[in-house]
Amino acid sequence: MGTIDLRSRFGLHTVPFTREIRVEHHHALPQYAETLDGLEGAVHKRMSAALIAPAGTGKTNLLRALCARLPEARYRCHYVKVTSLSKRDMCREIALSMGLPPAGAFNALMRHIQDKALGISDTDGLRPVLLLDDAHDLRPDVLSMLAPLTNFDMDSRLVLSIVLAGQPPLAAVLRRSELEGIARRFAHFAVLRSLSRDELASYVAHRCSVAGATTVPFEQGSVDALFEIGRGNLRATDQLALKALELADQKGLSVVDHVQVIEARRLLWP
Repeated sequence: MGTIDLRSRFGLHTVPFTREIRVEHHHALPQYAETLDGLEGAVHKRMSAALIAPAGTGKTNLLRALCARLPEARYRCHYVKVTSLSKRDMCREIALSMGLPPAGAFNALMRHIQDKALGISDTDGLRPVLLLDDAHDLRPDVLSMLAPLTNFDMDSRLVLSIVLAGQPPLAAVLRRSELEGIARRFAHFAVLRSLSRDELASYVAHRCSVAGATTVPFEQGSVDALFEIGRGNLRATDQLALKALELADQKGLSVVDHVQVIEARRLLWP
């Protein structure tokens, strides 16, 4: 079965449920709009924010949408996908994202990052924003470096906004007593959840629509199966829905039913 056959059978101009979706085609569900508004509001105030979201609920897509909302004429966004790193290595990753040489000791790297942020703010007239994705992998001692990283003129200036995004363990780490000072630097805490049954049905219809479908090629029973198996998780829904479409195409069906969704589950996960 080829991609062209799948698109032709279901009246699509592109394959739906892939990660390749433009920001303007993201589904504007109320919870995502509210979360995005909260993060954007914190950045507009030159403050920092945190986003807590279970795996597969659209965390990184939301960060992409946030960047798209921040005009390039006023903001400069720097994105870092976090891994379990030391403070120095974390500084190296941040330096690279800001176009700085990643060499040097920790204190020197920290100064270079602060100087770069000041240059962006004072010389370029832009507001620097640092997005740290998958921040649940940050060790507590690495999280503690966010305090000096955002300290300008003895904490009298708000120069660099940081948006931390991570899975629920990030919230637990930020509640630790030794990180109380760090947590208080965040002006807004946003939370994403899995989709409800109705939200998932709306999401499936939307993804099919932006891919070119004039009618939703999923029977109600298949949408129910997507929810029951994927439990409203966006990533799981995308994987199940695309595999179910492929299976329906292989069988010459123009509409997906629950049988293909169940078979997709068997083929995708042990």
